[in-house]
Amino acid sequence: MTNAKIPPDLQVWIVARQQRRLSHAQVQMARELGLNPRKLGKIDNHKQEPWKLPLPQFIEKLYFKRFGRTAPEVVVSIEDRAKQIAQKKAARKAAKAARRQSGESPGADVSTE
Repeated sequence: MTNAKIPPDLQVWIVARQQRRLSHAQVQMARELGLNPRKLGKIDNHKQEPWKLPLPQFIEKLYFKRFGRTAPEVVVSIEDRAKQIAQKKAARKAAKAARRQSGESPGADVSTE
């Protein structure tokens, strides 16, 4: 899957992963924590501000504090996640086309009595 097919919201995470040298697990942890990939540079400032942890350790510490686990149970890379989203979208599109072909409306099974 090329970068052109990856949605922009996931593309930002790929760029952040490359710039900040994060692993797939750390990117997934940051996403689950709700961190903004554009703001990771502010957090990753441990060289000028020595009291801060390096970004990978900071993400792992926050994840453990919030979820009580050191890492996600299943680690999925951004590229794999984009493939899953594309497959799910294609399945929904095919189901919708099948419904239209059969003449069925989405609320056809509800009786009006």
